[in-house]
Order: sequence, then C-alpha cells, then structure tokens
Amino acid sequence: MLDVVVSVILFFIAIVVLVTIHLCIVGRAFRRGAFDVNATNNVVQRSGGRNPYMSLDDIKRLPSFDYKVGEDRGKVIIPVDCAVCLENFKVGETCRLLPNCNHSFHAQCIDSWLSKTAVCPVCRADANLAKVGEQSRSSRDHQMGVELV
Repeated sequence: MLDVVVSVILFFIAIVVLVTIHLCIVGRAFRRGAFDVNATNNVVQRSGGRNPYMSLDDIKRLPSFDYKVGEDRGKVIIPVDCAVCLENFKVGETCRLLPNCNHSFHAQCIDSWLSKTAVCPVCRADANLAKVGEQSRSSRDHQMGVELV
C-alpha cells in the first residue's frame, strides 16, 4: 500500500516538473515574439531591413549556367542536387549560382524562392548581388564543371 502512495506522489511531482518546464519554454518563445501572428518571416526580420524578396530584374542578373558533368579524372562523380526541389541536376539544365555563398540551384526553383525571400535556402546568406572575388567564383566553377552564361 505504501508503494502505491509513493508512486502516485512521484507521478504528480513529475507532472508538475514537466508543466513547469513547458511553461518556461512557451513563456520564452512569447517574449521573443515567435508566436506573433502579425510578424513576417523571422529570417527576413533578422536581415537588417533589406527587402524580403528580390525583383525579377535582380533575379535575372544572378549568374546562370547550363549544368554539365565535370571530367572524371578517375574520381567518383557525386551528383549535385537542388536544395529547393531536392532533384539532381541533369546535363543541360539551366541553373543559377548565388554569388555571395556559391550555392547552386535549378534556375526555375531559385527564381521562385527568391521572389518570396531574398536569402539562400541553404545557408540563409543574403542573395542580393555583391562584389565577389573572381578567384572564389572560378574555383567553384572548376569544382562543379560549369560554364557561366
């Protein structure tokens, strides 16, 4: 009988501890504004006031290329995939390169993404054009076996 009473008391103590932890987590989220219905996308809010999306003209100015497989040179060629649609690049498909982070995507996929939010879907870097050294751009192109258009 004493075992049952101790078990019930420990059960209720455990419930009180879990409820307290839950209230702390939810309270912290409310203080940070995570549940603000009127708030826009958190990624855009942290962007320091830049536009939440890119215009079609800005998107078209991003480097694009026709995907091709690099030379084998005795190495295993790992397929490259688009982080937006999760499909592998196929030879001849038009792809786009984000110059600030050097991530590549299908042009159609990233154009749609950037029209909604101007950040890289992989690393959240600003997708707006900025000066990028030719060395980093050419080394990325060499690794991927691409020709920029």
